[in-house]
Amino acid sequence: MRIVMVNDCAHVGETLIKYLPEEFKVLHLKRSRKFFDKTFRIAWKILRSKGDLYHVHYLLQDCYLTLKFGKRPVIGHAHGSDLRETLHSRKWGWIVKYNLRNCDKILVAQPTILEIAKEYNETAEYFPIPYDPKLFYPKPLPKERKIKRIFLASKHDFKIKGTDKFLYALAKVNIPFELKTINYGKDAQKAQTLAKKLGLKAKFINKVPHEKMNELYWEADLVLGSFGVGQLDTVAIEAMACGRPVVHHIVKKFYSNCPLEQIVSVRECVNLIEEFLMDKKIAQKQVQVQFTYVKSVHAASVLANKLVEIIKKFS
Repeated sequence: MRIVMVNDCAHVGETLIKYLPEEFKVLHLKRSRKFFDKTFRIAWKILRSKGDLYHVHYLLQDCYLTLKFGKRPVIGHAHGSDLRETLHSRKWGWIVKYNLRNCDKILVAQPTILEIAKEYNETAEYFPIPYDPKLFYPKPLPKERKIKRIFLASKHDFKIKGTDKFLYALAKVNIPFELKTINYGKDAQKAQTLAKKLGLKAKFINKVPHEKMNELYWEADLVLGSFGVGQLDTVAIEAMACGRPVVHHIVKKFYSNCPLEQIVSVRECVNLIEEFLMDKKIAQKQVQVQFTYVKSVHAASVLANKLVEIIKKFS
């Protein structure tokens, strides 16, 4: 069976492709955010492609073009902002709604947006974010060191990722630590300014290739994910898979089986950070329950099998 996968988000598509059975031949049509590449070039690629099924990431122009060119069946894969924000946009909302109504199947990467999708398409189901266990796997926690290492993994977007709240929390932590974070996101400059204002010893590094992120997780004593809208992000999943205690805010009613916390305040965040840094037994216990969860729910091998079952319904 020939699958055409269009676009990607947080490496979800390329991770799944690695674990699909050999009988599935996948053509992955990628694009950049440059104007020509995300308009005329991707349109030409989709038009020329031939497949038995189309799997499109993000319910925006790529999905719309796939449907308009008569490519069928189409699985539309929503990843968050397309349903959380763009759906309500005067300029682009109609495209998202058209895609929701006309795709043969809808997958959503976050349970927080599932009900929104179901309002337009009853086929919608939650499809967890996969991680690649060949890249992200557990290593022992670092040996005891006087100055702990913390990695703030999310891009700096104060509204969605809440990285500013983490900086405020870190300023109240009474344990010596060094902070490393990626100089990436619309609020990256604001984050640097805030970290300096708060007196944090923070190193802002350049973006690294996805396959190098594991090294950043492994060298840390603790990984911070997001403190924003409460959805489970890729960085938190990968860090848990790498065997590091993770502090990451989730809305618990949507992730009842996930061993992360619904963090209600900066003070609670400070307490979690200090607990994991001070007590290695607590940290190791957290690592164990986190890994058990991600291995059973988010491993790419598990989710590739789930995708195969979905695809087979169209064959």
